Amino acid sequence: MMTYEFLTAWAQARFNIEDDRGASLVEYALLVALIAVVCIAAVSLLGSNASTKFDSIATTVGS
Repeated sequence: MMTYEFLTAWAQARFNIEDDRGASLVEYALLVALIAVVCIAAVSLLGSNASTKFDSIATTVGS
């Protein structure tokens, strides 16, 4: 009987298959970095707008 490892090694050697597991890790890292940048931009933009609105409300309520 042939083992899975033997068949995998044979297929890689026969068909010159490249191992691209490392590429998916880089892609995930880039995706996480992009999501972090978008979240930081959204929080900074919405945070300043929310701060302005809360200041306006506080002024109105305090009067």
